[in-house]
Amino acid sequence: MGDVLVGACSWTDRQLVASGWYPRGRRDAEGRLRHYASRLPVVEVDAGYYALPSARNSRLWVERTPDGFRFDVKVFSLLTGHPTRVEALPADLRAGLGGDGRGLLRRGQASPGLLDEVWGRFAEAVEPLRAAGRLGTVLFQFPPWFAPGTESEDTLLARVERTAGLPIAVEFRHPGWWAAEHAEGTRALLAGLGAGAVGVDTGQGLAGSLPPVVPVTRRSLAVVRFHGRSTAWGRGSKEDRFRYDYDVTELAAWVPRLRRAARRTDELHVLFNNCCADAAVRAAETMGRLLSRPRR
Repeated sequence: MGDVLVGACSWTDRQLVASGWYPRGRRDAEGRLRHYASRLPVVEVDAGYYALPSARNSRLWVERTPDGFRFDVKVFSLLTGHPTRVEALPADLRAGLGGDGRGLLRRGQASPGLLDEVWGRFAEAVEPLRAAGRLGTVLFQFPPWFAPGTESEDTLLARVERTAGLPIAVEFRHPGWWAAEHAEGTRALLAGLGAGAVGVDTGQGLAGSLPPVVPVTRRSLAVVRFHGRSTAWGRGSKEDRFRYDYDVTELAAWVPRLRRAARRTDELHVLFNNCCADAAVRAAETMGRLLSRPRR
């Protein structure tokens, strides 16, 4: 069975920092990461979605974590077609757009040259992690409007071609990709691109609910992200969508499914994205204990 690494989707989330999970003396930037890495073996850098990461920070993260620790870095929003605040771009790229440097770049508004430059800077930023063996994967999370079809497949191919050999994983927010009529085609598409698939846990019975599958499309790595089971999934504020506190029975029900996936991959990352004080790190630690128990 492959290694199963369980962690959270951020170590800097404001609610987590305010929760008291970090002890006194470990609440500065360095102390938080060192403390997190002493408790959990993997983390997602979700901040990469909101602003381009930097190589300097990546080097610091390598210095502050032990060998074997993994960072999964979420790709910048512009690269997956999400509306992106112009202010989130580096100053020189904002200047090149003209205008007042404010507002949103929406789907189709970014030029190929801008996308090339943004991707190049993103790749440079994660290079220290890759070189040190700390980069688990680069996560492409596509928005709910990104539905199965030829146009989306072409877009996905174009995005993957920019990755220059980096390990990537793909999460779809449109439930159609893993519906029965598309699931095998989706698996084949991602496997052909050399991309890992991301399974998810969300609330069921909602318009945007995703099936609780754990597809393995790349032998080296698979990812499962637990988003919580809020009834506001797919609508409302970020806090409403992801505010959830898993109980142990909900986590235990996933253990057989995760173990089956781990038998088909070298490394499985299980990441909790339920932002409610320290709910994500507590769920991660509980899941780690459940997975470490001997099977009966």
